[in-house]
Amino acid sequence: MESWLFLGLILMIALLAKNTSLILATLVVMILKFLPLTSKLMTLIEKQGINWGVTIISVAILIPIATGRISFNDLLQVFHSPAGWIAIGCGILVAVLSKQGVSLLATSPQITVALLLGTIIGVVALQGVAAGPVIASGIAYCIFSILHLNLN
Repeated sequence: MESWLFLGLILMIALLAKNTSLILATLVVMILKFLPLTSKLMTLIEKQGINWGVTIISVAILIPIATGRISFNDLLQVFHSPAGWIAIGCGILVAVLSKQGVSLLATSPQITVALLLGTIIGVVALQGVAAGPVIASGIAYCIFSILHLNLN
């Protein structure tokens, strides 16, 4: 019963924040929880969902190349501006942080609750955009490493 209340609270907050992604995610999880014989499916999604999400995001990023909106010439122009180099560096940083974040989520799933709470607060109170728990956990991993915090 506690998990239903928790999910319901998250759904209410997501509705108040008008965060469509979190609303849909919470509803999907509630439906999966309600349906019989879905524990294996939920376990599969828990283990592979982040990889599937990264694949979907990668497809979305590659679509402008496939449609011709981004050309090879555009790629070359990136190297001619400081903003381009900064963007490349940020892309590298986020990829490395995300890798560490996936590791952190795998070894310390309790951190997910804190990351979710922080994301909800950022979206609701500060009109932020949910960038994703993987990036947030990667940043958290870096801070934990700098502060030598042991989570186990």
